[in-house]
Amino acid sequence: MNALYNNRTACEITKSMSTKNNRWIWYLFPSNVATQGLSTVIPLYVIFLGGSIGEIAIIVALQNASSAFGSIFWGKIIDRFHVRQGVLLVSFFVVTVCSLLMYFTNSINVLYAISPLLGFFLVGKNPVAQLLVMESIHKNQWRWLFARTSIIGTFGMLVAMIIGAIGSVYFDLKPYFLICAASCVATMGLSMAIKESQFHLERSSIAHSIHGLRYVFSQFHFEFPRIPELHDYKHIITIFKGRVTDEIGIFYITNFLFYLGSNIYFTAFTPFLKNYGFSNSNVFLIYLIQTAVMILVFFLAPQFISKTGEERSISLSYVPRIAAVLIAGLFIPITIGQGSFAVAIISASLMVIAFSIFSTASSIIFFKSIPQGFEGKYLGVNSSITTVGLFIGALCTGQLANSFGYTIAYVVASGFLVASFALFRVYLRYRLSDKMD
Repeated sequence: MNALYNNRTACEITKSMSTKNNRWIWYLFPSNVATQGLSTVIPLYVIFLGGSIGEIAIIVALQNASSAFGSIFWGKIIDRFHVRQGVLLVSFFVVTVCSLLMYFTNSINVLYAISPLLGFFLVGKNPVAQLLVMESIHKNQWRWLFARTSIIGTFGMLVAMIIGAIGSVYFDLKPYFLICAASCVATMGLSMAIKESQFHLERSSIAHSIHGLRYVFSQFHFEFPRIPELHDYKHIITIFKGRVTDEIGIFYITNFLFYLGSNIYFTAFTPFLKNYGFSNSNVFLIYLIQTAVMILVFFLAPQFISKTGEERSISLSYVPRIAAVLIAGLFIPITIGQGSFAVAIISASLMVIAFSIFSTASSIIFFKSIPQGFEGKYLGVNSSITTVGLFIGALCTGQLANSFGYTIAYVVASGFLVASFALFRVYLRYRLSDKMD
């Protein structure tokens, strides 16, 4: 008993010391207020300026594409010059300027120009947080500190939605951009606590850690430790030639279809709600509840996966994901008042529950599937496939919703998710046969 007590005490002391030495972690709170706030308010602002799903789809697609290029650029800067604080200061200075420009503009064309800038510069913060965790604490505590960063960041998202839900009752959307700008300034101030050390890791180290990979997958980050070349896609190319050389190729296509279908849902969701009479405050409130559910599921998903297993957990996660898409597309149009609001909350909550399980379990499977020495290549290919899925999903949303309506768009999205599920079952079959050989 004394030994157990001493071990617990030592662990608590170590964590307490780590917290004191890692005050930089608090920049994640205002940074997520800004990033989540902007991602929510921009579609609403486009509608406020007279735009529709077509304009929103283009803006989302541009931001997704520029995020991929930004991930490559900032990753190279970080690996070559070993800067952490400087990347955050530059990134959030530009985001501050963009937020102020959006406050003063009344033109959707200006938003077309600003959105790729936001995507390019906001993505710079992603590898910074991951590397700071891995550089500033002992390896056996990475799980604890990654969890702490996720919780702090998620509470930042929660506050962003609270401000939006309350503020939009009394004001129009413009002042919200000032809140985002102020959050960026706070982020720059808190990032001054980052001390550049002599010990540096490169981004490829993220793929060597299951905790780092889980953070990448759960936070929807693109990571390119190595820029993929054409031959890196051979496992995908051979599938289209009728041969399966490695089941990881099936896993890549499964992810592509998953994010393609999912992004149709997310791109359309805000204009879809506005189309059926939801106020700006109601939209923020729905995202607020979704974020609260995300915090709850964050603690429950790992326990569920450990009991159920990664493969079965992913298979089960498709059920609430597909149900969420169909519930939104089929039932919001035929319900009114509080009924449609309840349906929207159910749909949004099911989406985040499914994603929490899917992202955590798929990161574990991906980690186990990567051959030693090829971590950077495999993570880069997966990120590029995800980027293409998100980009095409956003563009498809505009075309589908404008041509056939939101319900058809959501039915198509659910179809892509069903196809992803079917491919995942094929992936499991090939994986099982490899284990038996």
